[in-house]
Amino acid sequence: CSTNKQFNTETRNKMLKFETVNELTLKVTCSGSDVLFTKAGAFIAGENTGAKNYTFEKVLFGPQNNIGQAIFGQLVRRVTGENLPLMKVNLNGDSVTYYANYGQHIVVYHLAEGETVSVESENILAFTQDCDYSVRFIGVGILSQKGLATSTLTAKGPNAYVAVLADGNPIVLSNVSSGSTISIDPDAVVCWIGKGHCDPQVTADVSWKTFIGQTSGESYQFEWHGSTGVTVIIQPSERKGGIDVGID
Repeated sequence: CSTNKQFNTETRNKMLKFETVNELTLKVTCSGSDVLFTKAGAFIAGENTGAKNYTFEKVLFGPQNNIGQAIFGQLVRRVTGENLPLMKVNLNGDSVTYYANYGQHIVVYHLAEGETVSVESENILAFTQDCDYSVRFIGVGILSQKGLATSTLTAKGPNAYVAVLADGNPIVLSNVSSGSTISIDPDAVVCWIGKGHCDPQVTADVSWKTFIGQTSGESYQFEWHGSTGVTVIIQPSERKGGIDVGID
């Protein structure tokens, strides 16, 4: 009983909450003291009682506590193009801080323990230290600007919040309840969320017409079938990429 009481007290004294303001700003409410990781330079405002009780520092290698893992992670991110310039925000008391990135829309997700977000590094705005950050290969970069690798954030505690960025007001599709098949242009995907990695299958519609300029422009998609429960966030703006093949 004493152990549970101590855990509950620590949880109450150390808590972050993510909210969006007008869809374009992330509001982070800190109760007690905690640590936040954000895209470098994303801070726009803050308030607290008394002298300012939060500070910023550049994260040289990554959010991992182990220096060896941090250095290895930095090398992997640079090689794969998933390098993320991070800033550590040390919150030393009750405060409210605000973050944004060039007027992009923001989506906040509170992860259940063990749940994972797979996201392009450029679409990450902020996450709490209850998220385990890493980079892994998904092997579909030949077909899309999504690249051969993706950043992942996995909830390792109850206060795992992630804020992601989208160009335009995003939409959310989920087959967790319906068991339906979801098919999406990879260049419009912001992130996908589910238990484990739940990576998509890649379907390609490439035939002889592709090579004489008779392609539909939608020759490949990411697909998640009903057996893979997933939630996908999509932006109404496609990255420039994909297959451009033809014969003059």
